[in-house]
Amino acid sequence: MVKIVAISGSLRAASFNTGLLRSAQLLAPKGVEFIIANVSLPLYNTDIELSPPPEVIAFQELVKSADAVLLASPEHNYLPSAVIKNAIDWGTRSFPASGGGPVSVWNDKPAALISAGGGVGGLRAQYVLRQTAVFLNLHVLNKPEVGVQIWGANQIFDPVTGDVTDEPTKTRIKDLLDALVSWTTRLTGKKPSTNEL
Repeated sequence: MVKIVAISGSLRAASFNTGLLRSAQLLAPKGVEFIIANVSLPLYNTDIELSPPPEVIAFQELVKSADAVLLASPEHNYLPSAVIKNAIDWGTRSFPASGGGPVSVWNDKPAALISAGGGVGGLRAQYVLRQTAVFLNLHVLNKPEVGVQIWGANQIFDPVTGDVTDEPTKTRIKDLLDALVSWTTRLTGKKPSTNEL
């Protein structure tokens, strides 16, 4: 079984980026567990990192358990959102119960990026995330790149829920997921489960 944990960089109820992840969850290949993480986390603060709130611990443990991660971020001023930056920061500061220094839950994981945003569909935010991934030791899939323009979003997303309604966009998401699963198998040896429930 391949476990993918997905993280949205938006807290908005009808977020298009979260909508991309909900579509990915529905399109995930058989034998893949796909979980969208809760990122309603307090702002990262070194004063509380040694005894973080339960939602932070739950987030860190979830990402730690993942075989791969899928990051979705809007583009804010050419950058990834503060929400995804905050999640990344908390993920780098997990302190084991056995003691010792902080451990990054991102280390050595396969990853893929997806975004919905303005003119270039959030791709500039993705490029910044790629730079950050170097420090995190995340192994980001290079292709396909999926950035969905939000201009004319009513043709691609349901404006009330943020869910993807456009079939070509769903195909792009499916292609990205298939590539992420193959990338994960290549890097970790983990394969989708072939057991039927």
